[in-house]
Amino acid sequence: MEGKALLAVSFGTSYEDTLEKNIAAIERDLAAAFPERTLRRAFTSGMILRRWKRERGVEIDDVPAALERLAGEGYADILIQPTHVMNGEEYHKLADQAEGFRSRFDKLTVGVPLLTAAEDYLDLGCALMEILPPKREERAVLYMGHGSEHQANSAYALMEYAFHDLGRDDVIVGTVEGYPNFDAAIRRLKERPQVKEVELRPLMTVAGDHAKNDLAGEEEDSWKNVLEGMGYRTSCVLTGLGEYPQIRAMFVEHARQAQA
Repeated sequence: MEGKALLAVSFGTSYEDTLEKNIAAIERDLAAAFPERTLRRAFTSGMILRRWKRERGVEIDDVPAALERLAGEGYADILIQPTHVMNGEEYHKLADQAEGFRSRFDKLTVGVPLLTAAEDYLDLGCALMEILPPKREERAVLYMGHGSEHQANSAYALMEYAFHDLGRDDVIVGTVEGYPNFDAAIRRLKERPQVKEVELRPLMTVAGDHAKNDLAGEEEDSWKNVLEGMGYRTSCVLTGLGEYPQIRAMFVEHARQAQA
């Protein structure tokens, strides 16, 4: 066996524009950083894989299918780099699936998600501070994370703490499906009576369904509409983390560390 490959593994998105601007952008940076490796793509979300096939007739591999394909093509050295934000259920699923293929390759290495080591939180905070508007007393920035029942969900509270430690105590982090939830985020907003304006941003690799609908959608229970109903002025910046070069560089560095 010979040949090296890099498998970029994402949760996935059903939106073509966010796929190109976020996931494909990360994949391009990974390909440029590892020119000796053949780049391949896999998604971990079965729901999204089924939507691509049903709605567009496009078949995207999951992790087992991608690894089976690479083994069949004779690749010997596989580096897997996830584009997930945290070490949650999706990451552990891909790691478990990859483990089952270890005997099929001479070398199989799995990189870590964006927020893994303690310094990752400060690195991400510093990267996002280059992007955020200047701190103003009357404005808060509210990030929406995905959230999970997985123990790794503590990443979101730690991320908010990192922002505050870096001097941006105007940043609040809430999640759609975990703690701190939107209600908790609202309570922390109310602790700041001087805040009249809230800038909403996704803390997700892709600004997909949650960002377009739960965060900024027209439904009455979207975060934007709930906050406006409470009297806040809102603005939405629907940019996934994968659109920022500084953050794509963090994924590349994690892949380098895994390969070392």
